[in-house]
Amino acid sequence: MSKRKKIIIMSSLVFLLALTAVLNVLLANNVIASGETAVTTSNYFTTFRSERTTTRNEEIMQLDNVLALYEEGSDKYNEAVNLKMQIVEMMENELLLETLIKSRGFSDAVVSIGMESENVNVFINSDELDYNTALSIYKLLKDEVGVKPGNIIILPVYSQV
Repeated sequence: MSKRKKIIIMSSLVFLLALTAVLNVLLANNVIASGETAVTTSNYFTTFRSERTTTRNEEIMQLDNVLALYEEGSDKYNEAVNLKMQIVEMMENELLLETLIKSRGFSDAVVSIGMESENVNVFINSDELDYNTALSIYKLLKDEVGVKPGNIIILPVYSQV
């Protein structure tokens, strides 16, 4: 495939991504204007996971396009492969941590690991967060993925199931 075709494909993908973002904003404003809330707590966790998955899939697709543009072994190719592996590792860690947190008795939880920072955000389905619960989640994150307690943010989001 020639460079010109690759550039056209990448430009088209960027255009579609921008179009998706614009439509998302327009639809979100339309929902808010009609008096409804865009995300209710009852589907907060589902919405969070869906948006996270969509974003990660787009990132991986863009990295696959970069991989197609460069030859194997080049610096850009290796950088894209490393970034893709980081994203996959983050996804695996988030899934593991969510499962482990739910096993502690929560009906739902989502974990978001930052790419450019060492922060880990944990949202649990609970109306309050007590000291023992926070401590057990801190210990879990420290033991499983080596996160420093100062980089962990735990937020309760109460959602009736």
